[in-house]
Amino acid sequence: MQIQIKGVRVVDPGNIEGIRDISIKDGLFEAVSEPGQLPEVAKDASDVKVIDGQGLIAVPGLIDVHVHLREPGQEYKETIETGLKAAAAGGITAVCAMPNTKPVNDNAQVTAFILSQAKKANASRVYPVGAISRNLEGEKLNDIADMKKAGIRAVTDDGMPVTDSQLMRRTLEYCKSLELPVLVHAEDKRLADGGAMNEGLPATVMGIKGIPNAAESVMVMRDIALAELTGARVHFCHMSTAQSIEAIRAAKAKGLPVTCETAPHYFTLTDADMPAYDTNFKMNPPLRSEKDRAAIIEGLTDGTIDMIATDHAPHAEDEKQVEFDLAAFGIVGLETSLGLSLALVAQGHLTLAQLVQKMAKAPADLMGINNDIVPGNPADLTLINMDADWIVDPNLFVSKGRNTPFAGRRLTGAAVLTIVGGRIVYKRGSMS
Repeated sequence: MQIQIKGVRVVDPGNIEGIRDISIKDGLFEAVSEPGQLPEVAKDASDVKVIDGQGLIAVPGLIDVHVHLREPGQEYKETIETGLKAAAAGGITAVCAMPNTKPVNDNAQVTAFILSQAKKANASRVYPVGAISRNLEGEKLNDIADMKKAGIRAVTDDGMPVTDSQLMRRTLEYCKSLELPVLVHAEDKRLADGGAMNEGLPATVMGIKGIPNAAESVMVMRDIALAELTGARVHFCHMSTAQSIEAIRAAKAKGLPVTCETAPHYFTLTDADMPAYDTNFKMNPPLRSEKDRAAIIEGLTDGTIDMIATDHAPHAEDEKQVEFDLAAFGIVGLETSLGLSLALVAQGHLTLAQLVQKMAKAPADLMGINNDIVPGNPADLTLINMDADWIVDPNLFVSKGRNTPFAGRRLTGAAVLTIVGGRIVYKRGSMS
């Protein structure tokens, strides 16, 4: 099957920005040309699909570097198939799957299983992330080299912090030699001390034990020091506090090899927005203060924050519909991420090119991928309608998860076509 997209606005930072015709054949970009230069397709040609791209924007396939697919072991929450199809529905062509499955992705066999299931899903791609320590226990380093051969793209103990500083140092040194990034879950569990939401006035009013900003930022500062010591590439997951952003900004000014991500809920919501005891607003790290939200937006604007990821964390209803203190941490985000993030463009915080950099190009760089829209590259592409107006309805999610704080929220902008390896894996309505 060949695909031609005519007259689409291409936004590919550092490569192309302008109106182009795109030809896709045999899973690759065949041609990217000025309008009118592609050969005409016969009206009766059955092996060529022509798409009118006028009014749409084509960007390199979005990549989400932080997703919990739950399989193996927790298929009642999400499967690799439902997660990857949800990603496609959100315009995301590839996700990085966190290793806190059951069993944990701490060996080559689990890595191979994840890749096999992803191939069967026939949707978005998956880039497995391996566990740093055996069973995420933070004690024994895994055979990361063996997992790399099996297909992991990075390592992390996400969901659990690596509290042993010596183990983290050894991990960084090992992964530097393997040219693998280390993704950091920055949390001091002793400081968090069983908290369930941000430490602040809303928590006090509701009588809920709070989690201070320092529970995140002190671990960020430790691992910045270890990055400086080892020279290894460190990527900080789900940043939520002003102190963390300040520390990362200073580290970058020193030229240290650190990057970081935030999630849409951290630049969209605060702890004051949470309806009393609504567990769909419970995540880790928690929603912070307005001061922190402003710092996150500033970090996105000035480039301190490199990427936007979702930390997509689906849960079954009975894991959320319990007392707030007992409810599982986490929300889903694959199908709302783009719409929420486009608000940054509408509000003037980012240009569209800057947003594409954070949602497609920087994630590709972290994973060692070239996703430029150029002939010969794999044809992973997201087509966006900036004017699409829609309301978040969890009942319509492709994901098994319904745990979102954005139910009923009106969003502007959505993916209308998602192409992975030259295959259309998602098409929205009439694409108008």
